[in-house]
Amino acid sequence: MAVTAQMVKELREMTGAGMMDCKKVLVETDGDMDKAVELLREKGLAKAAKKAGRIAAMGLVKTAFADDGKAAAIIEVNSETDFVAKNDEFITFVETLAQMALESDAADMDAFMALPYGDEGTVQDVLTNKIATIGENMSIRRFKKFNEPGVVYTGYIHSNGMIGVIVGLRTEASADEIAVVGKDVAMQIASMNPKFLDESQVDQAWLDSETEIAKQQLLNEGKKPELLDRIIPGKIKAILKEVCLVDQKFVKDSDMTVKQYVDSVAKEAGKDMEIASMIRYEVGEGIEKKEEDFAAEVAAQQAAAAKK
Repeated sequence: MAVTAQMVKELREMTGAGMMDCKKVLVETDGDMDKAVELLREKGLAKAAKKAGRIAAMGLVKTAFADDGKAAAIIEVNSETDFVAKNDEFITFVETLAQMALESDAADMDAFMALPYGDEGTVQDVLTNKIATIGENMSIRRFKKFNEPGVVYTGYIHSNGMIGVIVGLRTEASADEIAVVGKDVAMQIASMNPKFLDESQVDQAWLDSETEIAKQQLLNEGKKPELLDRIIPGKIKAILKEVCLVDQKFVKDSDMTVKQYVDSVAKEAGKDMEIASMIRYEVGEGIEKKEEDFAAEVAAQQAAAAKK
């Protein structure tokens, strides 16, 4: 049976073993996933096998910045419980990974996981060991590095690492000079969660979907179909002002938009400033969280005890 990249990825996620180790055992077992897991465990390469299937939806987001603000990185690392996410060892681990993301040129997660982590092996090795010693499944979910020429970065961490934001300003100003305005904009992103930077970055599929929803809402309100083409543009414009960062009302002063606020700071500083990029990570967003049914768990434990 041909061993595919998807099979290797699946086995790696199940066991926490290295990519090449996963590929080797899949070849040895002719693609039998269960036998491959057993073989990895026999070889001592799947310490985390029993834990890797559990849902890790808690965790931390951390950011790292170059001293001059001309590069930045953000990373999300997940754990199963908030208890582990607050553990000093876990916090230090995530902070170290954020710094590694900043300093490395890793283009994707496979490259990042293969980076050397001090003298402890690769990032993957260290993660696997921590899963085994801490006793919870953990995953390095995503990361991103920014270093666009002419852009200075700053950011904001909200709610003990549950939300992290990086914002980049295209400017000749220094990191110190944009610190306040940058943090204000980053806090805006954290609280208002804009989908896009500006209208030029709006996803067409999203816009088509919103347009269709708006049409149905108007029809449900009793509007005549022939009037929709006149009403829809204004309705979509109002929606875009809510989801595009630069057009949002500035949280600290609702009399101006975010763009107007940045422009006012730039004018006062005597240096051009333009929001060039943004990213917002929220811990666990999009992950299907495990539904805990305490009563069912107790019943299952009682039934298991009765069979002994």
